[in-house]
Amino acid sequence: MSSSAPHQTIGLTTISRTVASLAVGVVHTVERAVVGPTRMRTARGNAWEAICADRARADQRAALDQLVAELAAARVRDRQPVS
Repeated sequence: MSSSAPHQTIGLTTISRTVASLAVGVVHTVERAVVGPTRMRTARGNAWEAICADRARADQRAALDQLVAELAAARVRDRQPVS
Protein backbone atom coordinates (compact mmCIF):
# COMPACT_ATOMS: atom_id res chain seq x y z
CA MET A 1 0.00 0.00 0.00
CA SER A 2 1.18 3.44 -0.86
CA SER A 3 0.39 6.22 1.55
CA SER A 4 1.62 9.06 -0.62
CA ALA A 5 -0.94 11.75 -1.39
CA PRO A 6 -1.82 12.50 -5.00
CA HIS A 7 0.23 15.25 -6.60
CA GLN A 8 -1.67 18.57 -6.39
CA THR A 9 -1.04 21.31 -8.91
CA ILE A 10 -1.66 24.99 -8.51
CA GLY A 11 -3.95 26.19 -11.25
CA LEU A 12 -4.43 29.61 -12.77
CA THR A 13 -7.65 30.17 -10.81
CA THR A 14 -5.90 29.43 -7.54
CA ILE A 15 -3.21 31.97 -8.33
CA SER A 16 -5.71 34.66 -9.41
CA ARG A 17 -7.80 34.11 -6.26
CA THR A 18 -4.69 34.44 -4.14
CA VAL A 19 -3.65 37.64 -5.90
CA ALA A 20 -7.17 39.08 -5.58
CA SER A 21 -7.27 38.21 -1.89
CA LEU A 22 -3.91 39.87 -1.29
CA ALA A 23 -5.01 42.95 -3.24
CA VAL A 24 -8.15 43.29 -1.13
CA GLY A 25 -6.04 43.03 2.01
CA VAL A 26 -3.65 45.71 0.77
CA VAL A 27 -6.49 48.07 -0.19
CA HIS A 28 -8.15 47.53 3.20
CA THR A 29 -4.88 48.26 5.03
CA VAL A 30 -4.14 51.37 2.95
CA GLU A 31 -7.68 52.70 3.43
CA ARG A 32 -7.45 52.19 7.19
CA ALA A 33 -4.07 53.98 7.28
CA VAL A 34 -5.22 56.90 5.10
CA VAL A 35 -8.71 57.67 6.40
CA GLY A 36 -8.50 56.14 9.84
CA PRO A 37 -10.62 53.40 11.41
CA THR A 38 -13.50 55.76 12.24
CA ARG A 39 -13.98 56.82 8.61
CA MET A 40 -13.78 53.36 7.03
CA ARG A 41 -16.46 52.70 4.43
CA THR A 42 -18.91 50.01 5.44
CA ALA A 43 -21.95 48.44 3.83
CA ARG A 44 -24.15 50.36 6.26
CA GLY A 45 -22.38 53.62 5.43
CA ASN A 46 -22.67 52.97 1.70
CA ALA A 47 -26.39 52.21 2.07
CA TRP A 48 -26.96 55.40 4.07
CA GLU A 49 -25.10 57.48 1.46
CA ALA A 50 -27.28 55.93 -1.25
CA ILE A 51 -30.45 56.75 0.72
CA CYS A 52 -29.31 60.35 1.23
CA ALA A 53 -28.47 60.70 -2.47
CA ASP A 54 -31.90 59.31 -3.43
CA ARG A 55 -33.62 61.77 -1.08
CA ALA A 56 -31.61 64.68 -2.46
CA ARG A 57 -32.54 63.71 -6.04
CA ALA A 58 -36.20 63.41 -5.04
CA ASP A 59 -36.09 66.87 -3.43
CA GLN A 60 -34.50 68.35 -6.54
CA ARG A 61 -37.08 66.64 -8.76
CA ALA A 62 -39.93 67.97 -6.59
CA ALA A 63 -38.52 71.51 -6.71
CA LEU A 64 -38.17 71.30 -10.49
CA ASP A 65 -41.72 69.93 -10.84
CA GLN A 66 -43.04 72.81 -8.72
CA LEU A 67 -41.16 75.36 -10.82
CA VAL A 68 -42.51 73.86 -14.06
CA ALA A 69 -46.05 73.91 -12.65
CA GLU A 70 -45.68 77.57 -11.64
CA LEU A 71 -44.35 78.49 -15.08
CA ALA A 72 -47.18 76.60 -16.79
CA ALA A 73 -49.76 78.33 -14.58
CA ALA A 74 -48.23 81.73 -15.36
CA ARG A 75 -48.30 80.98 -19.08
CA VAL A 76 -51.99 79.97 -18.94
CA ARG A 77 -52.76 83.08 -16.89
CA ASP A 78 -51.00 85.29 -19.46
CA ARG A 79 -52.95 83.76 -22.36
CA GLN A 80 -56.41 84.41 -20.89
CA PRO A 81 -58.11 87.40 -22.45
CA VAL A 82 -58.77 90.36 -20.22
CA SER A 83 -62.46 91.21 -20.02
